[in-house]
Amino acid sequence: MKLQSLYDEYINIKFNRKLAPVHTDCFEYGLCEDESSELFLIGNEKESFSGWISELQPRDPNYTANPDWKPVLTKSFTQLNVYDELIFYYLLFTMNATTSIMKINPYNAMNDFMKSYSFFQLSQLTGVTALNEEQQAELRDFFFFFYLYTHPVNEETLNSFSFREQGLIHTSTGIRVKHYFSEFHDYYRDHFDKYKDQIGISPREIVLCKSLTMELLRIIEGKSKLVMPPEEGLEDVLQLINNVDQLIYKNLDNKSEVYKIMEDYLSVKRPSPYQDHCFRMLLQNYVTYILFFNFDELNELVDYFNHTPSFCEKIINTIFTDAIFIQKILRQRRIGITKYKKITDYFNEEAKSIYL
Repeated sequence: MKLQSLYDEYINIKFNRKLAPVHTDCFEYGLCEDESSELFLIGNEKESFSGWISELQPRDPNYTANPDWKPVLTKSFTQLNVYDELIFYYLLFTMNATTSIMKINPYNAMNDFMKSYSFFQLSQLTGVTALNEEQQAELRDFFFFFYLYTHPVNEETLNSFSFREQGLIHTSTGIRVKHYFSEFHDYYRDHFDKYKDQIGISPREIVLCKSLTMELLRIIEGKSKLVMPPEEGLEDVLQLINNVDQLIYKNLDNKSEVYKIMEDYLSVKRPSPYQDHCFRMLLQNYVTYILFFNFDELNELVDYFNHTPSFCEKIINTIFTDAIFIQKILRQRRIGITKYKKITDYFNEEAKSIYL
């Protein structure tokens, strides 16, 4: 299954682009009572892709002094315990829920943006030739942390997985996530009669859900790439989003080219939610691919925009308040933001309340 067409439809609905539905072979979006949108198998409007496993959630062993049961897949993974089994379930649900489109409110807006942003960036990293392997690995861990953190998941799940040779593994057991998820779907397909009261889809549909889950995993592992769909007037912004190398190399060769793209965007009224989202992505790309490795670059951006203080204020406050990537970088690098007065002078009240 190719995820790009499904991702295009996700973007169209999420940002109300009012485009004709994108044809997909097996899945379609449906509007839910809470005004969210969920992915459903075509012909099955009762069970969503993210929800089909909900009745299969393992018992929580943390509420039992001495858990006396074994994981469902214990024959396939003898090193697995019941605590690990629950963590794998949380990861599977988190991944499948990446396709969900939530109704945005002030309380979930940042997390929603950061989860979808991190998911998209995980698909980009392998193709970024301007970064060496060590830099790619560092950013991969960074994006995967926030992908889980902003879902959100519990601390155990947040710290239970890592990358090894571009494959996601359960760190303590060494089990490859792709092997576990494959066995998981195959088990419930093969033992459907035993669990049919807990599963709202057919064995054939389990196979289709497996295919989509495995493609989501390929994105996270950087083995498939997504691109943001085109829109008139956004060509330069999208070029830097869909090809991170161009952003990095332009910033190395002639920083003013990157700044000019930002300036041109801000010079034109942009009413579209999708256009706004793409600009926010570009600024967070500047954070994660440029400032992540050299925070002092931000001084040069401020110097360039000094002649248009309203643009500079917009850029600085979007960088510092749209997401908490910059907070993590400041802590990791032990950077004291108060030493950068030319930057903090542009902070609005929200930014001041967070950083000063």
